Amino acid sequence: MPGRRKSPAAAAIDERRFHDWLSRTLPAGRTGLLPLGDDAAAIRPPPGTVAVLSIDSLVEGTHFRRNSPPERIGAAAAAVSLSDLAAKGAEPTALLLAIVVPVGTPQAWAEAVARGAERMAEQFGMALVGGDTKPGPVRTVVSSVVGWARARALAPRSGARPGDLLATTGTVGRGGAAAARLLRTQRPDRAALVEMLDIRPRVREGLALARYAHAMLDTSDGVAEATRLLSQASHVRAEVDWDRLPLAPALRLGSLSLSERRRRAFYGGDYELLLALPPQRLRAAERVVEGIGGMLTVIGRVQRGHGAWLVMRGGRARPMPASGWQPFARTTRRRT
Repeated sequence: MPGRRKSPAAAAIDERRFHDWLSRTLPAGRTGLLPLGDDAAAIRPPPGTVAVLSIDSLVEGTHFRRNSPPERIGAAAAAVSLSDLAAKGAEPTALLLAIVVPVGTPQAWAEAVARGAERMAEQFGMALVGGDTKPGPVRTVVSSVVGWARARALAPRSGARPGDLLATTGTVGRGGAAAARLLRTQRPDRAALVEMLDIRPRVREGLALARYAHAMLDTSDGVAEATRLLSQASHVRAEVDWDRLPLAPALRLGSLSLSERRRRAFYGGDYELLLALPPQRLRAAERVVEGIGGMLTVIGRVQRGHGAWLVMRGGRARPMPASGWQPFARTTRRRT
């Protein structure tokens, strides 16, 4: 009996067919200055702006598991790069997506990744305008973004000044809580897989806060690592008060020890914004973030000196603990 032919959705990726699907399905294929699938994409910058660019990658076995929903992988890929634009107060405009998969991967998987990325991009007025597909040993999604910003409104991580306050959007430890849930079992359920890919880039907050902040960066690797990076780049002493951190609800459980709560809080994967701003601008910054439905919490201060410090109850300062997310350390537990 002859074998049944595979449906197009189940067939392995054919690059030309996939590009044709992209050009017919995604809005940029119909409205871009150059058609989607051309050698390059073309976008028109608004007058008086500079381009802000970023690139990120999500790799199977490091950032997601094999059975993670591909739509969520695509959305997360767009979101991690959007978070970098948010940290510079840039307006997102274009997304490029490169998909690397083992030979034989169903085209439906790549289509779902592209749909997820496009839907995330659309939330912030950004379009998927191009990309690439290649065979490789492990599934990998590479996202590149372009945004526009006013040069004078950029908030570099090197701009913090003694006397500034340290503040964060959202909560601390959401990524660590998700990682702990995922690592509890060898066969996590769909909810656990989705939670680890639930990245919420603070684009609107970044656009609003850039005018008030001396320095700003995202907490993709955790608030501890972000504080350390800000301190190094700005050549200042950055202090974070443990008792002022707006911990994620999952970290407030009474069953967690202080050391475990701290480990999850500093694990990484929060994708909030950490900023240094002068005290006289705090109230205005709080109002503008509240006006778009977000929240801003002061968690520390910037002083003369050097290093990142964690201030515990009683005022005792200790060096900031290392981030839990260290992808190139052999002993680090996987973030998948």
